[in-house]
Formats: sequence, structure tokens, C-alpha cells
Amino acid sequence: MIDLKKEIKNAKSIAISGHIRPDGDCIGSVSAMYQYLKKLMPDAKVDVYLEEPPHIFAFLKGVDQFDSTYKSDYAYDIFISLDSGDLERLGRAEKYFSTAKKTICVDHHISNNGFADINYVEADASSTCELIYDLIEPEEMDVYIAEAIFTGIVHDTGVFQYSCTSPKTFQILSVLAAYEFDRSAIIDATFYQKSYIQNQIMGRALLESILFMDGKCIVSMIDQKTMDFYSVTPKSLDGIVNQLRVTKGVECAIFMYQVGTMEYKVSLRSNRIVDVSKVAMRFNGGGHVRAAGCTMNGTFHDVVNNLSYFIEQQLEAAQHTETTIEQGSC
Repeated sequence: MIDLKKEIKNAKSIAISGHIRPDGDCIGSVSAMYQYLKKLMPDAKVDVYLEEPPHIFAFLKGVDQFDSTYKSDYAYDIFISLDSGDLERLGRAEKYFSTAKKTICVDHHISNNGFADINYVEADASSTCELIYDLIEPEEMDVYIAEAIFTGIVHDTGVFQYSCTSPKTFQILSVLAAYEFDRSAIIDATFYQKSYIQNQIMGRALLESILFMDGKCIVSMIDQKTMDFYSVTPKSLDGIVNQLRVTKGVECAIFMYQVGTMEYKVSLRSNRIVDVSKVAMRFNGGGHVRAAGCTMNGTFHDVVNNLSYFIEQQLEAAQHTETTIEQGSC
């Protein structure tokens, strides 16, 4: 673990950012870090550069101060990257990283190669928010920081159901529970609740999904024409891949949506066997063992075939290992 206070000592200006298309963990960790630094260094210039967060996160303190224009060309003493597995994932905030005197990265993606000057990367952590909790002294914690950290943990653990949820995660949650904020409301409003249109397009994705590999894999795709028909943005597609994942008998779920001519944003999820981060990394993506993503080019069938090759490799290897163990026990 890094000594954050030591690393930022004497800094007059600090910029904070996270990955493009920010999710709950990214937004929660950025909000928590922003509030912490504003409290710790009241005289310093502390700014956040992040793509506009979905409105469901507007309740988090400081979110209304985030700069989504990236118009400033200010050169900061320190740049802190949160929840971003590589430099490119910072998007337009990369320019502040490049001009900062010192860069710090706090992240939990297994694909992170330590691109900053100072790196605190723990792939076993449930979320970047869990790592932010480690960096903040107990006496500096308050209800708003606790609320932001809780939100991030909720999202990257799938409300504590994913395998990344550890005993340490629950220990942190027990501490956060001492602060008075509405945990149930956060979970419902930011994770479960969907608009009528979101439910419609999710239904469309489920209806048109395809089972293959003897029912071990499922795939669905939403093209640009369908998105235009429902007047939705990519954020409205959140939750579809996880709903595909819980299909009975499925080990790996693939969901993709069109972002250009024969170009797709791909989300991968697995339940027990497949390390989807290894699959995504084959196509310059990344993520976690059970949740990863990448961008791919080609026809729908090209993309599915290319992904399937590496998914099937892992499934066959696991089956071979299982067979060998069974034979050895006879």
C-alpha cells in the first residue's frame, strides 16, 4: 500500500480522473478521493475531470463539481488516476496525466501494467473504492466519503454477489454501516432500478439472445438501428450482460452493442470457470476474472467466432483437468 499523504505532501494542485464511460466504482472512488483531498488540503487546487456521470449518481457529494468539458490546459503538480486499467482508458483526461509533475494510479484491474509513477494496484480487491478506503485514515472518514465508497463497492461486487467480494469487503462494509446514509436507497436507485425504456430494450436483448456451446455460452447484440429506435445511449444498456449471465446452465455471457460500422463494444461475464479478462486482453481489452470488456471489429458472426475460440479453449482445459482428476481418484 502507498502512503498517499506522503506522496501528495506540498502539492499545490491535484487533478483526479477515472476511466471513460464511468461506472459506479469509478464515480464512487473519484467522489471519495475528491472529498478527502478537499478536506485534507483546503488550500490546494483540486479538480476532477470525468465524463458526465449518469444522473443516478447525482446524490454523491462533489459530483456537481466534476469537469466534463476538459477545456482547461492547466498543468498539475499531481494527477491521480482511479479505476483505470491503462492510460488510454483515461480518454481526454490523458492530457492532464501527461503534463503532471507526478502521477499516481489506484486500481484493481488485473490487466493494469503500472503506467503511473506511483502505483497502488491490487487485483484481488473487490473494487477501487475498497482501495480508497485503505488510503483514508479513520479520523478523516465522514458520511459523504463513506457513502461514495459504499456506492462503488455495491456496483463492482454486484451488490456483494460476485466472487470478488471478500471477507475484507464485508469488514469494510461493517465500518461504513456506522455512518447514517440510506444504503437500501442507493442499491435500488443505482443498481436495480430501470426505466421503462431500459426494461424494453433489455427484453429485446434477452428475446434475441442465442445459446451455443451446448448451452454454456450465451450472446446478444444491440445494433445502432435498435438503439436509435428506442432513443437510448449505451448507459441504458447497463445490466443486460449480467441478466444474460444468470441464465441457467450458462458459464459465459457475451453482450455487445454497435459503436460504428462493423465495430462493437463487448462486455464479457463468467460464473465459475472462464477468466474473461484473458479473453478480453486478446483483443486489447481488459478487466477482471469474472467481468471484462473490449472493442472489436468485424461482422457480428466474426466477433462471436473470435471470442468463442478463446472461451472454448478455457472450457476444454477445465474439462480436461476435471477428467484427469476423476481418473486419478479411481
